[in-house]
Amino acid sequence: MLAPAANPRLAHARPFAHIARFHPELTALRRELHAHPELGFEEVYTAARVQEALRLCGVDEVHAGIGRTGVVGVIHGRSNTGGRMMGLRADMDALTMTEANDFPWKSAKSGMMHGCGHDGHVAMLVGAARYLAETRNFDGTAVLIFQPGEEGFAGAKAMIEDGLFQRFPVESVYAMHNWPGLSPGCFGIRHHAMMASADRVTIEITGKGGHGAHPYLAVDPVLVAAHIITAVQSIVSRNVKAVDGAVISLCAMQAGDLHAMSVIPGKATLVGTVRTFRPEVQDLVERRLNELCSAVALGFGATAQVHYERIYPATINTPRETDFAADVAESLVGPEHVVRGMEPSMGAEDFSFMLQVRPGAYLRIGQGGEGSCMLHMTRYDFNDEILPLGSAMHASLIEQGMPLALA
Repeated sequence: MLAPAANPRLAHARPFAHIARFHPELTALRRELHAHPELGFEEVYTAARVQEALRLCGVDEVHAGIGRTGVVGVIHGRSNTGGRMMGLRADMDALTMTEANDFPWKSAKSGMMHGCGHDGHVAMLVGAARYLAETRNFDGTAVLIFQPGEEGFAGAKAMIEDGLFQRFPVESVYAMHNWPGLSPGCFGIRHHAMMASADRVTIEITGKGGHGAHPYLAVDPVLVAAHIITAVQSIVSRNVKAVDGAVISLCAMQAGDLHAMSVIPGKATLVGTVRTFRPEVQDLVERRLNELCSAVALGFGATAQVHYERIYPATINTPRETDFAADVAESLVGPEHVVRGMEPSMGAEDFSFMLQVRPGAYLRIGQGGEGSCMLHMTRYDFNDEILPLGSAMHASLIEQGMPLALA
């Protein structure tokens, strides 16, 4: 068993030691969830299993159906002198992927798998719930948020719009994601942007169809698309400052019929994504995409219409909460195992919506090692050895964020 908190020199080792006693039960829950993946807003089985687990843990309140399939557990501390309230969030949904693993707990559903570790996130937060309900060594109220639809469905936004923070007015909120690129027993965090924004771009090109043998009589949208694919790369290299991160990836193209080798189609469509950290850069990229695509198409006698959708904002940690979370992590594993300036990711995360309305921080817990797969890969699996540490981190945020007064 991974036991970074076993070092007696490290403060606040109690949560880890306590939670380690029910590590096998957390592992069993995690594997059960892995075998029964559900997509965003379809987490009926998962939500029911979470509610059952929370009640067995002895939490004070269980609220279901927030943001459609979201669940919230409430635990009151030993005292509540100041009426403080903190939130912890775990995502529940799976991905539309076919799993290539062959262990006993592999996905039982064709075309679905927990390829991002949300099964482990749920199990870690349930472990924290059990510990907090059994010990109640804090002054205030812990709000445990089990969120649906992180993978492209904006489940965090749905919970917020359903009154999450009106019903549970937390002063701060925290989330944690496993990271295969970080060793077990380690945590990573940074000030400001942890994850990029995620925007969807659809470019519809209209030309004039014709015969492939007589292209001079047509306006070829495939040719226009090819030039646009190349040209838009100049936006990052020539319009965005080198110190500002940005990515433009046109990832799919649809045009014509593969069985019609000599037919120039009348239309072509490109689909891709834009990733940025700052709204100013996001605005710049959107403007330049519209200008460049229209101009390139016009040069060939075609037209191009850009549809730009802002899906997830950037995940921006607030300074005080970032420092606090890093300090809590250090109390568990020591400063040598906490990366305070972790490199941000161009991936996106809808916890960003929660950070837009409440202070908080998003951090990573290491789960990597030799042979570990990156997220969203068909052979990915969550590392069950880190379950007690992740639960202890959640619980310690509550205990150290709302400490009991000294007698």
